[in-house]
Amino acid sequence: MNKKKILIEVTNLSKIYPYAGKQIHALSSISMQIDQQDIYGIIGLSGAGKSTLIRCLAGLVKPSEGQIFFHGEEIGQAKGNTLQQFHRRIGMIFQHFNLFSSRTVAENVAYPLEIAGVSVDVQRERVHELLQLVGLLSKKNAHPSALSGGEKQRVGIARALANHPEVLFCDEATSALDPKTTKEILDLLKKVNKQLGITIVLITHDMEVIKRICQRVAVIEAGTLVEEGLVAHVFADPQHPTTKQFIQGSRHEIPAHFFKEASENRKLLRLRFKGSSASEPVISQIVKIYRLDANILLGWIDHLQTTTVGTLVIELSGPAEGIQGALHYLTEQQVHYEELTPC
Repeated sequence: MNKKKILIEVTNLSKIYPYAGKQIHALSSISMQIDQQDIYGIIGLSGAGKSTLIRCLAGLVKPSEGQIFFHGEEIGQAKGNTLQQFHRRIGMIFQHFNLFSSRTVAENVAYPLEIAGVSVDVQRERVHELLQLVGLLSKKNAHPSALSGGEKQRVGIARALANHPEVLFCDEATSALDPKTTKEILDLLKKVNKQLGITIVLITHDMEVIKRICQRVAVIEAGTLVEEGLVAHVFADPQHPTTKQFIQGSRHEIPAHFFKEASENRKLLRLRFKGSSASEPVISQIVKIYRLDANILLGWIDHLQTTTVGTLVIELSGPAEGIQGALHYLTEQQVHYEELTPC
């Protein structure tokens, strides 16, 4: 197995801002490595320093201390032509899209190419290619005001890809979007990463974003890197209280392989318990009385204003008559159940 090459290396990075005669440490001694073709997530609460970090990595803000290497070349303090050359090798995607309202979709995507002095014919070909990639070819003559939030972000992604960047920096790229659109945009970023081999570095305050597309994650708190590693390792064994807080607050979904073909001898159910039913040993009774196997897949409790509602997702398997008896028993016990099927 080939070892991945390091694209970005950060050593002892700090950023200090003077404020009211004091020094505010936005970042303190951060060190990390980002490999080529990875999707690397940086997560933290508001004010943690993650936006400052990604702006340093993108060469938009100069660090006060430390170094940033891109392909082994120090770019943290770069300026002039060296900084310009670096900026041509990266793309930026923003939370609020930053599109030109007076330009069409195609003209927005073409803008970086115009700045780079690319010929009109090459611009037209590249814009067509990118709008096809992001699924907006039919909207090329529309203006941003006619687009949904998700469509605007697709334009932003296409524009960021215009000059064939090696890395995309995403600054809360999905924060202004609804959950369904967020998934679509994240799937598009995965497609960009896989098909084009582009490294993606994104910042977020949402662990769902990290779970969905990132290979590695860095957790930032008060300007300090408190935990870093493979997403699977961090989720399985979080070490820092902030990481544990993010993971505990994340949503959970049933993996697709549990949605097997429907059968009379197997049911995937979501059970909801409220009031007195929440204190009854319903599952153990089902197993004893109806001689079924019950595999508990997922569970959580929601504290509402006036009551507490518990939810369990279980897999029941066994004789068909036993399963039917169990469903009748759940109804008698006032446990609401719903059979789950693939979306």
